[in-house]
Amino acid sequence: MADRPPVDSFVRLVEIMARLRSPGGCPWDREQSPESLRPYVIEEAYEVVEAIERGDPDALRDELGDLLLQVVFQAQLAAEAGRFTIADVAAAIVDKLVRRHPHVFGDVEVRDADEVMRNWRRIKAEEQRARGIEPDPLAGVPAGLPALARAQHLGEKARQLGLDWPDVTGVLAKLREEQAELEAAVAAGDRTAAAQAAGGRSSRRGSSRRRLASTSRSTTSGSTTEPPSATVCNARLSSAWSLRLSLSR
Repeated sequence: MADRPPVDSFVRLVEIMARLRSPGGCPWDREQSPESLRPYVIEEAYEVVEAIERGDPDALRDELGDLLLQVVFQAQLAAEAGRFTIADVAAAIVDKLVRRHPHVFGDVEVRDADEVMRNWRRIKAEEQRARGIEPDPLAGVPAGLPALARAQHLGEKARQLGLDWPDVTGVLAKLREEQAELEAAVAAGDRTAAAQAAGGRSSRRGSSRRRLASTSRSTTSGSTTEPPSATVCNARLSSAWSLRLSLSR
């Protein structure tokens, strides 16, 4: 391990990135845009995960560096466009961490990690309302995630809102319901309805989000509401993931 202040190496990285992008710098780096770098962000993130799973600290160090490069690269492009700088990026996450940890940086007391997460979600919702945004129970789950990973995250968010089945029976019933909707649409020759029943179309995702938001409001207000059809964006995948979770308990 190098015994030097991390700020020195980070500043050096930012300076190198700026030079690579400057006139007389690297032709490849100068050709890049936020859009062209998207595949590299995903690739580097997966390589970090792979290094963690292998338990290889040397590889993890290198892969984290590659991922950090993508953050600095994107910030450099944004700075050139007059949008924000790497300092703004760091300041934003610092402010967020302080706001979301009032039990560390304030006088709030918590009993356990579950209460920390409940406070985190509450503070996040308050921040969204302050910006005039209605909190979305499914926000924070990127649409670009692989289908199974997206279903997992959506299912976990639904569970946090109390929209979960106590055992595998309810999950199987939901799977049968979705299958019946698909079979009915196919039998009727309705391709649009069939695609929606199979999951993954934007119209179904939008209605699913609205139904989940409505259900979460009803649940928090004290009334009991059954999980609506297609509680999450891809109902069949989410039900399948819930089935896996139920069987693993």
